[in-house]
Amino acid sequence: MVEIKHRETGQILERIDADTLAGADLRDMQLNGADLRNADLTGANLESSDLVGALLSGARLVDSVLVATDLSNADLSSADLTQAHLGAERPSRAATLNGADLSHATLERADLRHADVRRANLQGANLGHADMRGTDFQGSNLCHVVAPKALFIRANLREANLCGADLRDCHLNDANLAGASMHEADLTSALPGGFTVINLANFEGADLRGSKLRSVSAQETNFRNANLTDVDLTNAVLGGAILRRADVTNTDFSGVELASVTMEFANFSKARNAVYPSYKKNLR
Repeated sequence: MVEIKHRETGQILERIDADTLAGADLRDMQLNGADLRNADLTGANLESSDLVGALLSGARLVDSVLVATDLSNADLSSADLTQAHLGAERPSRAATLNGADLSHATLERADLRHADVRRANLQGANLGHADMRGTDFQGSNLCHVVAPKALFIRANLREANLCGADLRDCHLNDANLAGASMHEADLTSALPGGFTVINLANFEGADLRGSKLRSVSAQETNFRNANLTDVDLTNAVLGGAILRRADVTNTDFSGVELASVTMEFANFSKARNAVYPSYKKNLR
């Protein structure tokens, strides 16, 4: 028999007739505030359960089912959610993690499609190969996340903190990164001839100081009013991109075709290796 108790009061919330919670059926349970720190929940089914404010730090949730689970304000710091199932094709079925602490958690290859992860702490988390299509990270802290080959397609990262993030070989197509802080982020590739894709993404007003965008595919990407100071854009593909009023001080445009780029009122006199047609007007 396993007893699940409240993290503060010690009240017994549920009794599970088993020797372990690994593989347990915990669907549709009221476990808000539960103390499950360091628990082994490998393969457990927590679908539609209430885990608001639960303590799951260090818990093992590998391959667990958390679809439609409410994990708002839960502590999942250093938890192992490798290949966990939190996402869904329909947003109403995805997990809720707004305000959760996922710092240094492992979410490698996890399904987070359409999950609500607003104002959450994911600092130092491992998101490698994770599926985050349509996930809402607005206002969240993703500083120093490790997310190679992750899918952020159509994700909402508005005003999120991605400073120092490892986003190599990611797909951020059509993602919203308006006002995001991305200084020192790495959007290059770990593979010879590889590239990160940010086509159609919105970086309006984003802080990209010192970030690495070498060989990035940024077609029709919006960098309006973005801070691109000291950014490496060597051999980037910027067809149709918008850099209107962007700060490109010391930005390296080596090998970049700028003919179709909207450049009005950007300070290209301070950029490096920028070769653009003479008909481009209103440059600063």
